[in-house]
Amino acid sequence: MKLATFLAPGDPAPQAGEVRGEEVHAFADGTTVLDRLGSGDRTPATGAAFALADVTLLAPVPQPRAIFGIGLNYLAHAQEQGKEVPGKPIVFMKVPSAVLPPGGPVDPPEAMRRRLDYEGELAIVMGAGGQVAGFAVADDVSARDLQRSEPQWTRAKGFDSSCPWGPWITTVDEVPNPGDLRLQTWVNGEPRQDARTSDMIFGVDACVAFIAEAITLAPGDLILTGTPSGVGMSMDPRRFLQSGDTIRIEIETLGAIEHAVA
Repeated sequence: MKLATFLAPGDPAPQAGEVRGEEVHAFADGTTVLDRLGSGDRTPATGAAFALADVTLLAPVPQPRAIFGIGLNYLAHAQEQGKEVPGKPIVFMKVPSAVLPPGGPVDPPEAMRRRLDYEGELAIVMGAGGQVAGFAVADDVSARDLQRSEPQWTRAKGFDSSCPWGPWITTVDEVPNPGDLRLQTWVNGEPRQDARTSDMIFGVDACVAFIAEAITLAPGDLILTGTPSGVGMSMDPRRFLQSGDTIRIEIETLGAIEHAVA
């Protein structure tokens, strides 16, 4: 099942539903995506159907309780950064105000714009009982100058509008092997990242278990599992994002997000 939150044509009230092919079907009982994640209910939606092209997709969970990130979690990315392979997951956090719809736009505070970078990532979405409910696509937008100059990454990666994600949540039953998915990123149509999640140093289960040792994971919590090689910071010369740039991130089976930099 693909769980989405959306705006129907002419209706300002967000709705939740199920994406089927080129349509999204609303949940007739008015439940939200978060309700479905918490209950585990996968009963097909029976409400009104809308063409996917006619709706505006919002972040599947507009206000997650918690957003965790995993740093340096792809072998090739650690190598391009000149970093040692970590012996355990490097965990940082974003705040709920970082969340954006899959279409953005990213509009960071002025202090974050000097060396703005993209990071295409597989996002884990938690369900009830500390179990993984599904997966989505995310951009861990990063301010590289702050990341290098401050001992922790709260400001560099957790700033407002630093986490576009979606386009929907694909539940685990439709993703038999999240550890081997192709992830691609383009900037203004130019290929930048092309890797498989099999290059992750710590896989889905390891990331979840490591965080769960210290923090009780709740339905709707996100874990961004790290980015592969090909970020702008590691190019020669370095190529940071500018106003007007468009970033597209696609993960096979899960769909794509595409957003601009305001």
